Parts: sequence; structure tokens; C-alpha cells
Amino acid sequence: MSMGHKLEVLTVLVVLICATVAADYVRPPPRKILHFPLNSKPSSSPNQVHISLAGDKHMRISWITKDKSSPSIVEYGTSPGRYNYNAQGESTSYSFIFYKSGKIHHTVIGPLEDDTVYYYRCSGQGPEFQFKTPPAQFPITFAVAGDLGQSGWTKTTLDHINKCSYDVHLLPGDLSYADYMQSLWDTFGAHIIMLGSYADYDENSDQYGWLKADLSKVDRTKTPWLLVLFHVPWYNSNEAHQGEGDGMMEATERLLYAASVDIVLAGHVHAYERSKRVYNGYSDPCGPVHITVGDGGNREGLASKYKEPHPEWSVFREASFGHGELKLVNSTHALWSWHRNDDDEPVKSDQVWITSLVNSGCLTEKRHDLRKILLEP
Repeated sequence: MSMGHKLEVLTVLVVLICATVAADYVRPPPRKILHFPLNSKPSSSPNQVHISLAGDKHMRISWITKDKSSPSIVEYGTSPGRYNYNAQGESTSYSFIFYKSGKIHHTVIGPLEDDTVYYYRCSGQGPEFQFKTPPAQFPITFAVAGDLGQSGWTKTTLDHINKCSYDVHLLPGDLSYADYMQSLWDTFGAHIIMLGSYADYDENSDQYGWLKADLSKVDRTKTPWLLVLFHVPWYNSNEAHQGEGDGMMEATERLLYAASVDIVLAGHVHAYERSKRVYNGYSDPCGPVHITVGDGGNREGLASKYKEPHPEWSVFREASFGHGELKLVNSTHALWSWHRNDDDEPVKSDQVWITSLVNSGCLTEKRHDLRKILLEP
């Protein structure tokens, strides 16, 4: 199975083996925002270097230089200091009121070998970086953390993630908190198969048409897992951001249900919550499991107040900083866990086994009428 098939959006059915709400926990306060001064570096030196998957066997490298003449070139290879390959990309820049960005570079490299460490540098100079490509076969493990920002708790979350053998980091929105610091907006990230909560999503929108076409093409014999990411959660029992996802939910939830999408990852609410399989406001054995992981470490703090009584569809909820782990063990089973940042130690606080819908009966004859929704003109 190619990496492109597995990373499209992954389809999942959850077997709930843990149905408890977190016990009382004394939560630490937010930590200060971290600053990364750049003045000591030459204007041609690459800054804010980050990577993202760019289709099957390709990686996108993004960085910024103050020097507008710096080339958008990436040199790379499989041995330190030896760059047998290079790729030329593109660049852009923008202005906002009195702020002018540096030169923002984007370069796609590849094709790359699976499960291989690559070494690279940007603009023909600067420090050497490295990354490991995802494996071509199961198992594959994802780290999931949204609303990261650049605070002390962000560093703790990322330190925990770096200590583990994750293949891909999924980020359901809000990487940067740049209020009054415009340059921080240039630390954005790219995400695999992610919908825009703040873009048009009605039936006549480009996003709706794209989503419908994309879901209709998924071959579940080749892609047993189907995962969707967006920023604003639809199922949220926290008092924060109530109802903000209702419009998008009303417009597109039936598409996800018809396609048998089974895990939806969101952020925005600065807390953690996992639902049962749910559709149209009620538990449904063929609906998605909705997981909110907006607790990566942002400087705005946690959303600690939840609605009462506890909704029937909500399985686990807690306002603590942390990150999630989704391990696809094989084509039928996966393990989801959430790790709280407890005194700078990652504590596994919620865990559930997940079984793909391919073997659940939800794709049988009784659901063909629903799938017609995806094929309607």
C-alpha cells in the first residue's frame, strides 16, 4: 500500500474500551511565550525552517530569509554533508500595515525513499537539518497536537513528542499565536487533508465540491483508514467556543457520514475531549469519533469549564496540556491515546482501540443510498 493512499484521510471505527471521565487534576498555569531573536544571523541565513508532506514520496521544505536575493534551493542526500540532489522552488512575500515579511521559500523535494533519513540545507548555506520519511507499510504512528503556539508548555509538548518514535505530526490548526507580533505568522505549517473551518463550506462552495469529489474517489480496499482534520470542533461540551462549528457541521456532516469517515480531529478549544461514534447529535455505530486536541501549549491558557450535564456522546474530557498519539497497527486496528503534560512528564490519561469501518458492516448494502450523496452532480 502506498504512503499516498494511507495518508489521504484515514477511515476508522472506534471500539470503546475506556469510558471514564478524568478525575480532578491540579493544572499548572500557562507559561510565558518563548522568543527566538534572529538579529544575530546573516540576512541570507534560513530561518523558521519546517517541513510537511507533499504527496506520495515528496516533502515540502519552507523557510524565510531576510535577504530577498537568496535562492529557493534545497540540497539534500542520505549522508550527512553529502548532497547528491537539489530542487528549485518558489518564493513569495507580503505586507501588512507597517510589517513587511521576509522572502518566504517553498521547495518540494523528491521522489524520496520510504523510511529513510535525509539530510538537507536551504538556500545553499546555513545549518544542516534532517528528517525521516514515513514507512510504506503498517505500522505508522501519528502525533496529534493542535493550538501549539510558542510557550513554555509548547516546548514541553514538543519535547514529549520528540522523545517518541512518531512518523508524522498532525496539526489541526493554530500553530502560531501572533497577536501584536506579525512575524510569528510566518511560522505556519501545512497539514495533510485538512478542511478550512473559516473558508466557505456551503453546497455551492469550492471547498464543498472538492471534499465531495475527494471522498467519492477513496477506494476503501486500498485505503482502509479515513481521517479528517479541521480546526473548529463540531462536538464540543466545553463552554468555550460553543456553536462555532455548527454551520460547517450542518453543511458537510452528511458527506463525512456517507463516506464512512470515522475519526475527526479538531483543535480551537484549549482542552481535550473524545466522543463516541456520533452523527447528527446522537451516538451512531457508523458515525465518526470526534477528538478535540487543542491543548498543545498555547499562551492563552486552558478552557477549564465544561457544560453540565455531561453529554451522552462525550466519553472523556479534560482541560490539560498534552498531545495525542494515533498508531495504525495494521489495516484493521489502531490505538489512540492522549498524553497529559504532568509535571513535565507525559502521562497516558486516555486510551482506546480503534477498528476500521471496512470490517464493521457500515459499508454494506444498507448504506448504498447514503453513498449516492457523494455521487450526486
